[in-house]
Amino acid sequence: MYTEETFKEGQLLLIDKPLHWTSFQAVNKVRWAIKRKFNLKKIKVGHAGTLDPLATGLLIICTGKFTKKIAQIQGQAKEYTGTITLGATTPSYDLETEIDQNYSVDHITEELLHQTTKHFIGDVEQYPPVFSAIKKDGKRLYEFAREGKDVEIKPRVIHISAFELTRVELPEVDFKVSCSKGTYIRSLAHDYGRALNSGAHLSALRRAKIGGHSVEDAISPEKFVNNLG
Repeated sequence: MYTEETFKEGQLLLIDKPLHWTSFQAVNKVRWAIKRKFNLKKIKVGHAGTLDPLATGLLIICTGKFTKKIAQIQGQAKEYTGTITLGATTPSYDLETEIDQNYSVDHITEELLHQTTKHFIGDVEQYPPVFSAIKKDGKRLYEFAREGKDVEIKPRVIHISAFELTRVELPEVDFKVSCSKGTYIRSLAHDYGRALNSGAHLSALRRAKIGGHSVEDAISPEKFVNNLG
């Protein structure tokens, strides 16, 4: 049973973020529910690792003194599942923007698909998407992108410990990826399409794990509110 004191001392809440919600909306919902329940003017609430609105899954929300653990939690390995659609690219590398180019998938075999995933295992140099929240010169990259401005993006070295396909029904493939902090699955989808001499974009994404925490143990924001009463 939650009390005002337990939230202030610190709670780690496992939330299953719904589709189209921002991570900020989920945090706001939780914060509002806690403040209303205990008639508080303020309470520290934050999340450990943003999920895009088009992604679902595990969002770890920290309250009170546990907000100091956010950086540590963000640094843990993550696991994602989702769908990559081959044969077409988008500027955002996902469904946030419209398809800008189409490619052939006629040469792509199941064997080629599985062989190509192996090239992404280990330390990989990855360019973040131009439609991302990374800051450059005080502005978010997506702000430059929406203004149609070109901006130089530097690659980062990320680590992918597992990348496997769980369903192949061209032009779609389902996948499971285990990766380090800072990995953009959208960029992985884009790079995977290019490695196949085609194009690709991310069409579905779900975060399954952060460190030892699993989405199977998470609840929706609405259920959290209802449980709080």
